[in-house]
Amino acid sequence: MSSVPERSEVDTEYKWDLESVYATDEEWEAAFEDVEARLEDLEHYEGEVTEDGETLLAVLELRDEVMREVATVVAYARMRKDEDTTDQTYQGYSTRAQSLSADASSAASFIEPEIQSATREEIESMVESTDGLAEYDHYLDDVLRMKPHTRSAEVEELLADLSEVTGGTGEVYTMLSNADMEFPTVEKPDGDAVEITQSNFTNLLKEPDREFRQEVYEGYFEEWGEVRNTVATAYENSVKADVKLARARNYDTAREASLDGPNVPVEVYDNLLETVRDNLDKLHRHAELKADALGVDELAMWDLYMPMTETESPDVAYEQATEYIVEALGALGDEYQGRVAEGLESRWVDVYENQGKRSGAYSGGTYDTQPFILMNYQDDISSMFTLAHELGHSMHSQYTKQEQPYIYSGYEIFVAEVASTVNETLLTQHLLETVEDEEFRRHVLNEYLERVRSTLYRQTMFADFEHRTHEMVEAGQPLTPDALDETYGDLKREFYEPADVDEHITREWMRIPHFYYSFYVYQYATGISAAVALAGKILDDDQPEAAANYREFLAKGSREYPLELLQGAGVDMSSPEPIQAALDTYGDYLDEMEALL
Repeated sequence: MSSVPERSEVDTEYKWDLESVYATDEEWEAAFEDVEARLEDLEHYEGEVTEDGETLLAVLELRDEVMREVATVVAYARMRKDEDTTDQTYQGYSTRAQSLSADASSAASFIEPEIQSATREEIESMVESTDGLAEYDHYLDDVLRMKPHTRSAEVEELLADLSEVTGGTGEVYTMLSNADMEFPTVEKPDGDAVEITQSNFTNLLKEPDREFRQEVYEGYFEEWGEVRNTVATAYENSVKADVKLARARNYDTAREASLDGPNVPVEVYDNLLETVRDNLDKLHRHAELKADALGVDELAMWDLYMPMTETESPDVAYEQATEYIVEALGALGDEYQGRVAEGLESRWVDVYENQGKRSGAYSGGTYDTQPFILMNYQDDISSMFTLAHELGHSMHSQYTKQEQPYIYSGYEIFVAEVASTVNETLLTQHLLETVEDEEFRRHVLNEYLERVRSTLYRQTMFADFEHRTHEMVEAGQPLTPDALDETYGDLKREFYEPADVDEHITREWMRIPHFYYSFYVYQYATGISAAVALAGKILDDDQPEAAANYREFLAKGSREYPLELLQGAGVDMSSPEPIQAALDTYGDYLDEMEALL
């Protein structure tokens, strides 16, 4: 019987180096207490923020210092919890850290309302007359831009205090899905028993035996069916929180509120939904091609993850994957390539699955730490691409930290997903150009097609679901389990028209953790669209400046608004053209795969 190892059984070289953040838990405790005490220093400035330029600069610098420390305290606790979500000690650390973060937000909540109490002319005068304040010019512009949607200092403090509660449904969902739910154990065709987990579910759906895939699929979703009322309640309350917070800030809709944060017009969202829906014929063709490749009359939902190749995915050991990735990223220059190689040797990555480990993958870390990447590496091509994806996020952070002060060291998800997907696209091109094994090449091509399907089409379908469910709550309609199943099922049937959409897949909305991050998923789809355009420029011999322009884009962090950053790099996301171009490329690769098959 195969089993997932305990955390203690994983070799140190495959674990991220959290000791580089705090050598011991006692150091974390000391840091926690130190920054907690500093919150009072912020409160001393209440009522005085715009007294003069020097005071404004002092309070902004103090806030940045405090928030930097809070971010590191929170990140360490979160990552320790994610190593083993059943460890109650680190559950407690994470809970305390989240409370500290909420307290810090509350302590600083008076700053932006006080800035907004001044006129733009008054703020500009302070910037001109105070050395060092010009560093905050874009930040101040963004604060003043949000003036119509910022409440009084008292209300802002209350909203900050409530953030821990309003975001609590996501924590409940995470604990339910990663720590409490137990999926069945199934017998593989070779006689080995395997426990279904969040991390291995999609890999099990790539097993050649179709009856086994159906057993995995039905067992997995039947377990979700046992908790459908709980998950529906959690999601409904998450959506309600989005809607009520949007109304509290004078927005008409939750979508408008979410997109206004990064200053992205809702037309960008609508362009995505419309352009993808206009190109569903390509997705339908993919489904039909897959059915033909598998030799089935009709594609079932448990066939969806099967590759259009005659063999299982080639084994790609972690070390081999890192070698391919480093080679592929040479297109971005020696410096970029060298940083990636060094990071992989410096234990940026927590590589393998262990008992209780959070599922999925992410890139983390803070301004004052090295990057950290959580993986659940499965020795296959898909995991290799996921690693390349997360390294894109980490390198984005590295370039930004080197060039920008803390205030601009973050970046909006809208551009973050560009950085990750450029890496995926470069890896695809590198492997297709350099690997001679034809079966391996077919798997790479299949992986690219699947990532476009899952990133551009699937995430757009998710975005449509989010839009519809928020509209339902805004109209006063309840999000019952049946209503959510029906809404999701209608979309699934539209997107996968040639396939058999059975009742189990209508519950798929329950397994998507990103739904607890309001209007997040659409940015995966816009990101891959922009990334295809940028990667094309980087690989074009006639555009030798493209790689340098891309690195400059990474280094700007959040010093400009997302659409401006991408326009500077040569992509206009206010237009549907990049989305259509990515879909056309997908169609071209479908032609190539059809010819190979």
